[in-house]
Amino acid sequence: MVQTIPYVQLLRTLIATPSLSREESATAEIIFNYLKEKTEAYPERISNNVWIRNKHFDENKPTVLLNSHHDTVKPNASYTRNPFEADIIDGKLFGLGSNDAGGALVCLIETFVNFYYRTDLRFNLIFLASAEEEISGANGVELALKHLPKIDSGIVGEPTLLDGAVAEKGLMVIDATAQGVAGHAARNEGLNAIQIAFDDFQKIQSGLFPKVSEFLGGVKATVTQINAGAQHNVIPDTCKYVIDVRVNELYSLQEVLEILQQNLKADLKPRSIRLQSSNIDANHPLVKAVDSLKIRKYGSPTLSDQALMPFPTIKIGPGDSARSHTSDEFIFLKELEDGVKVYSAILEKLNL
Repeated sequence: MVQTIPYVQLLRTLIATPSLSREESATAEIIFNYLKEKTEAYPERISNNVWIRNKHFDENKPTVLLNSHHDTVKPNASYTRNPFEADIIDGKLFGLGSNDAGGALVCLIETFVNFYYRTDLRFNLIFLASAEEEISGANGVELALKHLPKIDSGIVGEPTLLDGAVAEKGLMVIDATAQGVAGHAARNEGLNAIQIAFDDFQKIQSGLFPKVSEFLGGVKATVTQINAGAQHNVIPDTCKYVIDVRVNELYSLQEVLEILQQNLKADLKPRSIRLQSSNIDANHPLVKAVDSLKIRKYGSPTLSDQALMPFPTIKIGPGDSARSHTSDEFIFLKELEDGVKVYSAILEKLNL
């Protein structure tokens, strides 16, 4: 029965084990022990990241990273099922993290195990189960990569309907402060910080970023929070707002920040400029492998650990991004089966 397939059972065990970001120790242990059992080798671990090399690792060959994450978001209040019960009903495996990104995770593990003993590979393989992806934490893939050998390219497992994301938007969150002058609302005095902020909002929407990407479209800057004023009769001297900026691969985060600073009156402070956009050259062997399998290519608007990888990657995996972070999350068992087939086919076609 499908429930007894080892990697499906592994996913059910992971679902039943809470693994919120920064609290993934138990699932790290499960993954560590599973890999140890299947390969008869000892994986390595730092913090809650677990990785392992293929048996015939050769430093003279290029190295491909297989990566997905084992942390989850918190279950939302709309769940009608126990988020930690991995029930299988009508071909669906339910549970928190089943779709994002447990399905991709176990499919990559199964693929790695199947290739582990191969002596005919033209490249090395490293499998990495990373932590803290959902919060882009410093102790996730960013920490793990400091301890890995040189990586030449990678496959990042996320729910993409098994389409290949060849580009991904970066993210920058900016805290903005518009400074005015306080005054009495009944008199013609002061300088309203809300009006200054409003003028900025119009500038943000006016088309400051003309470069449009084939796969990712344009840069999208959105004001998502605003706070100003303490009394109805006082002109506010400060208006604070937040800008969520999704950046295509044609701009760096620093370039986008500089353009905003040149055009807006508010003081701008980015929370981070780590999460850059990513893209892979159309002639890269990974893309050629995907093309040879007739896999659809697209640009992903959602962020992943790709943003923290300084080497070419493609994002692909079973499941549907639209199900991520939703109540009663699930993945189809057929999607898991197809995931292993597609990952294996890409590696068979890959010629680095």
